[in-house]
Amino acid sequence: MADHKPHTSHEEHLREQHLMLDPMPRGKMNEMVMESMHTTSWKFWLVFGLLSALVAYALFYKWGVMILEGLGVAGVNRPSYWGIFLVNTVFWIGISHAGTFISAILRVFKAEFRRPFTRAAELMTTFGLIQAGFSIFMHMGRVWLSYWLMPIPNERQLWPNFHSPLSWDLLAITTYLLSSTMYLFLPLIPDLAMARDRTPDGTWQKVFYRVLALGFRGTEGEWTHLRNALNIFAFAIIPVMFSVHTIVSWDFAMATRPGWNSTIFGPYFVIGALHSGMGAVVMVLAVVRGTMKNMKYFIRPEHFEAIGKLMLIISMSWAYFFFNDYIVQWYGGDKWTKELLHWHEAGPMGWMWFGMLICNVAIPWAILWNKKWRSTPWLIFIVGLLINVGMWFERYIIVPISLTINRMPFTWRLYQPGIEVWLGIGTLAFFILLYMAASRLIPLIPVWEVQEGQMAHSLRKYGRETVVTVSELE
Repeated sequence: MADHKPHTSHEEHLREQHLMLDPMPRGKMNEMVMESMHTTSWKFWLVFGLLSALVAYALFYKWGVMILEGLGVAGVNRPSYWGIFLVNTVFWIGISHAGTFISAILRVFKAEFRRPFTRAAELMTTFGLIQAGFSIFMHMGRVWLSYWLMPIPNERQLWPNFHSPLSWDLLAITTYLLSSTMYLFLPLIPDLAMARDRTPDGTWQKVFYRVLALGFRGTEGEWTHLRNALNIFAFAIIPVMFSVHTIVSWDFAMATRPGWNSTIFGPYFVIGALHSGMGAVVMVLAVVRGTMKNMKYFIRPEHFEAIGKLMLIISMSWAYFFFNDYIVQWYGGDKWTKELLHWHEAGPMGWMWFGMLICNVAIPWAILWNKKWRSTPWLIFIVGLLINVGMWFERYIIVPISLTINRMPFTWRLYQPGIEVWLGIGTLAFFILLYMAASRLIPLIPVWEVQEGQMAHSLRKYGRETVVTVSELE
């Protein structure tokens, strides 16, 4: 008995720490997820109402004012013709990369810790791309002419101007939105079928789940087709993810402006997108874990610890690409580029340049190296928030501040935002609002993936040692 107790306590510790080693009956787990969807407090509805009012004010009233009065009410003017609208476009596309990275790349590499939060990340991809599309339309000003961006044959033979970055942004966002939405929907089908079977007849929710579940019954053939489709999409969407943000980076790198004409912008933008996206993922997970019932069983400190490692690695990669780009431009010898780099550090917005480095490099490196710190939900939430603040600063520096310095000093003028501040706040509120609505309509936890992972994991004893084994499920 003396030898048995340490093994038992060690096994209990493993089950407590790791979700895959702490299985529950399938019916109980389904009930927990459904209960988390249906348990709504007055605080939820208060926040929902405030965000709805903010979205109505910013995205309807303020945008309507800009449409009626023109882009003159915004701060975009010579030489900064690109402002917060394009900053938000790049930022939201970057946020959307986390869903593909977590769900597709980690699925390909069979990282088991991804299972309980893949859907939360995939939702962020779809909702982030919606905000990026809104930002593009806001930047256009005359949004009713947006159909000109589409290659639609017409009697006047007007075709999109493929020299315009807007055409390529529309192509990238549309392609990524369609593919990521399909990739979100496929693994959602079994959980929608579960919700359908547990929803009372005669309710609109029953009809909603019945339609979206596509008659899924869980037969062996349906599971085979679903897994094959997911494997195909996982491999296919990865190059789409890289192509989307490299297209966005080429919007800048193909120009001859100081600070933009860089050959490293492609990987630099992709790493930056992952940096902000992973920070947003931990923020969402921390909020979901802290506000929704039963979520502490599914989302545990081990998941924050694993994502914290990825955040630290990505932060180091971002620092490498940033200083690589900076040093090459500094030693390039171009007079105006050096003037721009000096403006970044010592100009009126120099505080933003240093704030970017503190939020993106110093704080993650200071906190995420410690296992206990990166396993603490509220602390890693703060780190993720600061990373996103720093990445927004980075996009602001690249777009309107870099446009301030060009080869014609008589045009230099510091960008002063106008109505676009409210419109940017509106996109953020709409993103949160969509997430809150989704949390009450669909299961945020992919229950079948968690159950599948728990079936594959087991504890085995080899002599005195207890080890974790993972089986291949076909």
